[in-house]
Amino acid sequence: EAKGRPGRQHLMDDAYFARVGAIHYTIAHDDGVGWEDWEDADIVLAGVSRTSKTPTSIYLANRGYKVANIPIVVESPPPSALYSLRKPLVVGLITAPERLVQIRRNRLLSLNQATETDYVNMDAVQSELKFARRMFADNDWPVIDVSRRSIEETAAAIMRLMAERETASDAH
Repeated sequence: EAKGRPGRQHLMDDAYFARVGAIHYTIAHDDGVGWEDWEDADIVLAGVSRTSKTPTSIYLANRGYKVANIPIVVESPPPSALYSLRKPLVVGLITAPERLVQIRRNRLLSLNQATETDYVNMDAVQSELKFARRMFADNDWPVIDVSRRSIEETAAAIMRLMAERETASDAH
């Protein structure tokens, strides 16, 4: 039944402020920034460049999750803090090398940059993905292949992992 009060559909309750806080946290912890307080995150996404870490993070933030993300770069190891996180769920994002080369090539073209670099070299990309997979496996982090998934589908899979984790911790 309509109450005739404008703005009522967007109730500014605790859930609203938690979502806003999650969005602020996520924006402040994009692309490896702010690793000193990653322990405050609900989720940390790790993946090589162009695996949709940022848009997935923003989508999850809009759902109320505080998300940090870190690019996995062979030549630049992540901060050691990544390996000792207790609270956040760390999730590895990977994709098919052919798809990644295509996405990266399009990115370079859109930026009017040279398209003959290791960034789009198939052997280099395969090596990069192998490095990331090894890191994820060594740390027993769940991995999601984003090759044929929308941002929403990837986020839904991550939210399922969070729900499973909460169910498992409730059982203990």
